[in-house]
This record gives sequence, structure tokens and C-alpha cells, in this order.
Amino acid sequence: MPSIFSRKAIGDLLAEGESPSGLRRTLGVGDLVMLSIGAVIGAGIFSTLGTAAAGEVNAAGQVVRYGAGPALILSFVLLGVVCGFAALCYAELAAMIPQAGSAYAYSYATLGEIIAWIIGWDLILEYAVGNVAVAIAWAGYFNSLVSPWFTIPPWLTHGYWNAKALAAGGDAAMQSLLTTAPHVAGIPILVNLPAFLIVMAITWLLVIGVKESTRANNIMVGVKLLVLAVFIVVGAIHIDPANYRPFAPNGWRGIHQGAAIVFFAFIGFDAISTAAEETRNPQRNMPRGIMLGLGICTLIYVVVGAVATGLVPYMQLKSSDPLARALQVAGFPAAGWFVSAGAVVSMAAVLLVFQYGQPRIFFAMARDGLLPSWAAKIHPKYRTPHVTTIITGVLVALGALLADDAATYDLTNIGTLSAFALVCVGVLVLRYADPARPRPFRVPFVWPVTILGAVLCLYTMYGLPTSAWIRFGIWLVIGLVFYFLYGYRNSTLRRGTAPVPAAPPPPIEKK
Repeated sequence: MPSIFSRKAIGDLLAEGESPSGLRRTLGVGDLVMLSIGAVIGAGIFSTLGTAAAGEVNAAGQVVRYGAGPALILSFVLLGVVCGFAALCYAELAAMIPQAGSAYAYSYATLGEIIAWIIGWDLILEYAVGNVAVAIAWAGYFNSLVSPWFTIPPWLTHGYWNAKALAAGGDAAMQSLLTTAPHVAGIPILVNLPAFLIVMAITWLLVIGVKESTRANNIMVGVKLLVLAVFIVVGAIHIDPANYRPFAPNGWRGIHQGAAIVFFAFIGFDAISTAAEETRNPQRNMPRGIMLGLGICTLIYVVVGAVATGLVPYMQLKSSDPLARALQVAGFPAAGWFVSAGAVVSMAAVLLVFQYGQPRIFFAMARDGLLPSWAAKIHPKYRTPHVTTIITGVLVALGALLADDAATYDLTNIGTLSAFALVCVGVLVLRYADPARPRPFRVPFVWPVTILGAVLCLYTMYGLPTSAWIRFGIWLVIGLVFYFLYGYRNSTLRRGTAPVPAAPPPPIEKK
């Protein structure tokens, strides 16, 4: 019987991706780049940019994380380099294995079943848990946007655990809300209804079809690029060079920790790789979509970071809506309102792309027997993994209804970075385990790129707080327990019951 480190044959993975009963291939390279921008340009630039610049202090006045100050642009460059190494590795594997499972599928082919399970379990942190935080941030922008016209009762805009965390940090309004909110059996009823509703709306959109979803994403991306262009033009005209001094108030430590804070925003190319099974000519389009998307998004982050820290002193960016705050402080309230409106659209696009990725990873794991078989069902009309899409949507919506978003960013970062590091190692392993396998895209200078990619991911993880490591360890233990109770016994690889016979790699289409 195969061991827990047995690798799945790449031929089997390719056959699953080309099965007539599989997912529908409708996406081109332009769609992939727009998906990347939809995922990357969102909560990071509209929400956590201020924390990355100014740092974070707890209720006792102690520094939790040091901010980068105007050197925030170097934090973004560092992230671009770290993700660039990982993206090259993703591009090679996505072109070789155009399958829905992303890093999970790649690890199954390179490092074995138990490592694949760990990565699949980690990716739940990347997508589902991360989307809870994005949904809560979206709801905050939405409430601010509609407040001039009507007021949503506070007990319908704050989840219970979110309110508890804010109250514990000294927020007087939340302390009062815990007392004044409606109570049932002595427990205050506190729910974030807007966050719940936006997740359910996006879940419905994803169920009815990937092309419809990408069309909606393209519209939202166009809106967010217009909003950022307005911010850049207005802000650049009024930059005060004095705001760039001191450039790096906390030295390299601030740059490093600033990068760790906003890292979750740079994981859009991983979401692209989950679309490999729905991409036309993935051998050519996947590498292009991954690298172009990452390059464009890194450039946008650097330019916006330079304008924001030049427009106002970096400490004044400490806000849940830093770009709108910067414009308001600089005396442009109308432009600030316009940016807030754009943030609502922008973060809806992030929700859509992340919500797109998670069900496809569950789908791939269920197809391998590591999750129940009903999770691998495809809708007969829409050809989407509707069961996992609905389950993911409901779980994320319930999390957004009640949860606190502060810790979820760190969990998203640490889970994603660990997956990236293993993908980098997997490329190197596969070069020696299967050197003859056709590679439509090859990582250049494979030894330094893969090793540096893995090391830089671990180094970025080092910048996260101890609490994130503890929660991550608990999450891994829970995942391993689930694997040995269910996945170990039901794996199609271990039982020799793979549903699709092996097939040769699909031909590489010429331009």
C-alpha cells in the first residue's frame, strides 16, 4: 500500500483536468491578469496600508508591530521580490499541471500526499479565513459610504467577537454596544449583516458560472483602477517632500514587519493558479497571467504607497481607510468619498476572486478522496463546483457575521507563506524526480530561485507575531487529526481507485 508520502502521477492529474465531465475552459490571459488585479488590489491597499506605514500599538501603549514609514515602498518591493520567486515556481507547475488544485495539486505530484494535505489545509487559511477579514473590511467601508443617507443599527454592523475584541482594546462605543444591544438569554445579539449579505451574493454569482464571475470582476477592476488613478493624480500634485523624512523611522525592522502586515494582499497569483483547469491553452496563458498580474500589481502598490506617504505624514495614515483618510487630511473630502466608494467595489472583487479559489481546492481534494465525494460534484448546467462553492460561501458568511478580523490577516499570511515555500521546494524536487517531463515554462536558474524563494518566504513569516505561529500550529494539528481519521483511509491513491485513468500531457498550442 502506498505510504503517506506517495506522489500522485502527473499523468493522472492531467487526465482529470482534461476530462469531458470536468470544469469548462473559458478563460484567457487577459481574464487571468484581471483576476490577479481583482485579488491583489483590495484590502491591502485600501485598508492595511496605513498599519504597515504607521505600525500598531496595543491598548497599553506597547508597540505590537513597527511601521515602515515612507519606506513602505521598499516593503512593497520586498514583497514583489518574494512573490516573484514564488510566482516563477507557480508558473512552471501551473503550465505542467493545469489542474484546479493549485499548490495542493502541485505538492501531491512533487512532495507526496501528507504534504499536499497540509498545503490544502493551509490554503483554507489563505482563502476562507482571509475572506472573512475582507468581508468585514468591506462592510466597514459600506457602512461609512451609506451613513449620510441612512444609519444601520450598530448591532447589525459588528460581529460579536469583533465587538468584544474592540471593547477589550478600550473602544468605548463597543463597550457600550455590548450592553445596549438586544440580548437573548443574557447574550448580546451582535451580527455583521452587510458582511454576511455580500458574501452570499458573491457565492450565488460564482455558482452560476465562471465566465459570468470574471465579467463582473473585470467591471469591478476597471472601477478600482479608475479610483486609484484619481488618488494618484490628486495626491501627486500635492506631495510635500518633508513628509518623506525620516524615510525609514524604524529601519529594516519596520520595512520587514510592514511587508509581513500587507503580505496577504499579494497572493492573487495563487488564486490565478486555481483557475488552471478553466483556462484555455493553460501551458501558455498560465505563466503569462501569473507573472503579468504580479508585476502590474507590485507597480501599483509602489506608486500608491509613494503618493500616500508623501501626501500626509505617515502616522496620519493609521486608519481603516488610509487612502480616503489621506485625502481628507489633505483637504480633499470629495475625492476621499470617491475613494471610499471605490474601496467598496474593490474589496467586492477581492471577495469574488478568493471565493472563487477556495471551492476549487476543496473540489480537487475531494476528487482525490481526501474529502467526502459529494464535495467533487459539478453542476450539470453551469459546470462549476457548486457544492463546495455553496459550503465555502456559507462558512465564510457565518464567519463574517460574528468574527473578529484582526487575527485572520496574520493567519492568512502565515498559511500562504508556508504553502509558497513548499511550492518552491516542489519545483526543485520535480526537476530531479521527473526530469523528462515536458515543461512549457521553466524557472530560470532553478537552484537559486527555488532556494531563495523558500528562504524569503520563511523570512517573511518570521516577521509575524508569536500569536500567529501558535494559532498556525493549532490549525495544523487539527488538520492532521482530520487527515488520519478520514483522508488517510479514503485516499484514492492509497486505495488504488483513482477515478480517471492516466493520460499523456495535452499538446502545447502554437501561437
